[in-house]
Amino acid sequence: MERGSDKHSPRIDENLAHDTRSLTQGSPMEARADEARHQEGAGDDEPTTDALLTGDLHPEQANDSLLNHDEAEARSRLAASLRPSVFPADRDALVRCAEEAHAPADIVDRLRQLPDGTFTHTEAVWESLGGRVESRP
Repeated sequence: MERGSDKHSPRIDENLAHDTRSLTQGSPMEARADEARHQEGAGDDEPTTDALLTGDLHPEQANDSLLNHDEAEARSRLAASLRPSVFPADRDALVRCAEEAHAPADIVDRLRQLPDGTFTHTEAVWESLGGRVESRP
């Protein structure tokens, strides 16, 4: 007896399998770079999705040791444009990776301004672009 889906047609089953392939098999393209996986924007009369959640800081932690909202957003946009598997990489490889991920033009332009050298992780790229280092206790 052959078992199969009795709730969907074979075409829908194939589409569902395709949509989850990067989660189940690991794809060279990171799932977060897939536009369909981005969070949907806020609807009418709903708070915006980029609303900053704040809470109490650790007693020893000073406010100036944390990134402000704009800095955190910029670092997040940079990280979303680079897949972790590209590292270690030089400037040209990072630009190619961002272009393949359809990164915004401003991110690609900033990556083109990187100095020569090899970068081992996203934080090294962020620091080379003039980003501030965040320290936590």
